[in-house]
Amino acid sequence: MNVAVIGGGRMGAGIAQVFLAAGDHVTVREPQAEAARRRIAEGLAIAESKGSVDRDEALARLVMAEVPADADLVIEAVPEDAALKVRVLAEAEAKAGGDAVLATNTSSLSIAELAAALDRPERLIGLHFFNPVPVQRLVEIVVTGSTPAAVLDRARGHVERIGKTGVVVNDSPGFATSRLGVLLGLEAIRMVEEGVASAEDIDTAMALGYGHPMGPLKLSDLVGLDVRLAIAGYLHARLGPRFEPPALLREKVAAGELGRKTGKGFYQW
Repeated sequence: MNVAVIGGGRMGAGIAQVFLAAGDHVTVREPQAEAARRRIAEGLAIAESKGSVDRDEALARLVMAEVPADADLVIEAVPEDAALKVRVLAEAEAKAGGDAVLATNTSSLSIAELAAALDRPERLIGLHFFNPVPVQRLVEIVVTGSTPAAVLDRARGHVERIGKTGVVVNDSPGFATSRLGVLLGLEAIRMVEEGVASAEDIDTAMALGYGHPMGPLKLSDLVGLDVRLAIAGYLHARLGPRFEPPALLREKVAAGELGRKTGKGFYQW
């Protein structure tokens, strides 16, 4: 299989890693090519230490280049900006062959609206991976009313082939996981804002009381508070006041406290 990934940040690198681990040839398009290659190599080294992949053999199948014409699957994993996603998807459609499945890793944006700029909008499907991609087992497969059964079947096959579990969700704001996850995270932020409990105690309560692998505030830090704010703003505009971003979230983003990537959010990193 020939897989192309557009974007070599944390998500794109993780997506590339899991397809390399599955034995595919992977092309990554990323302006910061060396940094992206280093992320992928580091991820593969961790996987190799667990005995699940040969790092050097996998890296030999990695190319940092433009989307190739013979790609079977193209996955867009650029930042959560609709205009940027539309542009790179249109460019990918022009480069990839007519049989390639086009996918977006968006966590909340409308698949149909992103697809509207394509010559063949029915080719686009949502493949929403979770961070960190090599560890998380879930992929949301997001379909529209015009998604052909053959495209869905191929997407399911790709997800299964890399050892993930796919759930099929109809195209709607926030899909299933972002809609529920963001709502929980926003309420946790309001609880901190109102002095109900500390971030640490709220997270401990959800981890021990509900079996969550981590609490909603630590997860927000890992996702990025700027990303959380952008998604909340989008859902607020589409679904109403229950998704209105708390003032505390806006303040932290304005102060540059974005979570793990800046060293401070609700936690010190």
